[in-house]
Amino acid sequence: MLPRTALLLAASVPVMATAAAVALRAGRWELYVDRHRIEITARPRSNCPRWHGEGGWWVGGAFPEMEACPCWADRRELRIRLLLVPTWDEPPF
Repeated sequence: MLPRTALLLAASVPVMATAAAVALRAGRWELYVDRHRIEITARPRSNCPRWHGEGGWWVGGAFPEMEACPCWADRRELRIRLLLVPTWDEPPF
């Protein structure tokens, strides 16, 4: 029974990873993973009727900035810290 359970567990990992990737893509989410954190953030919708997938518009002036479209900017994001980033004991220069 134990080898069968191990085989089913090993086969379920790629299936779950594929299902998670499909769910993230369908919900317009972006996944970022490194050893310090896991982040899931929203991406602009490609079928946004107002900004045609651009994600926002540029505000002119002396210091131009991008105003984000509410179709993705108002969505929540998730961050999970895994390992602490080491502190620097010396100045960088």
